[in-house]
Amino acid sequence: MKEFEIEAIKENLHTVLQFINGQLALIGCPMKIQTQIDIAAEEIFINIASYAYTDGTGTAVVCVELHPELPGVDITFIDRGVPYDPLAKADPDITLSAQDRQIGGLGIFMVKKSMDEVKYDYLNGCNILTLKKGW
Repeated sequence: MKEFEIEAIKENLHTVLQFINGQLALIGCPMKIQTQIDIAAEEIFINIASYAYTDGTGTAVVCVELHPELPGVDITFIDRGVPYDPLAKADPDITLSAQDRQIGGLGIFMVKKSMDEVKYDYLNGCNILTLKKGW
């Protein structure tokens, strides 16, 4: 498992994606899967950068655990921000028109639909969100 810690600011998204994609390249991740992972990772990292630290900025740890035998990957985001379980909110009703839907929640919904598994824990003062994807 490779781990990377970075200041949780929007401007660091490109660096986070470079780290993740560098790891995915090691096991020949298909481009379609990489794109799905990039979109999910962007949603999670930008949410951390935007909402986790109410009194300024903090850091985010990104862990990438490769599973070449599957093949697949687990990507975990850890922050010490405000406790928040993005999976606790009900999925948006996508059968409604955009005007009739409540604002928010669509990004996490897309993450849940594009990943094989999304798991949240709050342990030792940390939000821990893990994305699992195989191919």
